[in-house]
Amino acid sequence: MKEFSVTLTNKPGQLAILAGRLADAGIHIESLAAIGRDGESLVRFMPDDAVATRHVLNSAGVHFEERPILDTFLPNEPGALAAVTQRLADAGVNIDSMYLLHSNAEGLHFAVTVDDPDLAKENLD
Repeated sequence: MKEFSVTLTNKPGQLAILAGRLADAGIHIESLAAIGRDGESLVRFMPDDAVATRHVLNSAGVHFEERPILDTFLPNEPGALAAVTQRLADAGVNIDSMYLLHSNAEGLHFAVTVDDPDLAKENLD
């Protein structure tokens, strides 16, 4: 799975245009985070089809960054997130983004992007 990051102008309709283009191509957005600041919006999302997403963004002339997603499952208990993020920090891995995909009584499912995926994988297990 991949994460795409795009920067949009922070004004009404920009996210709707992006979402519409992806929808028109049959792309489902599985997770999304958008933060507006200083006239811009950073939008990070995980589509179900990275190849089609690349094509849509390139065709629209939208600059984007793409990163691999790492999945991690944590117990649903206090301190679990602190422990895994500390392990990554101790290994020198920087977290670029983190999404809580879903949670239930059994645990928490996170998607994570980092600066060193191989080193992170060693420390997420």
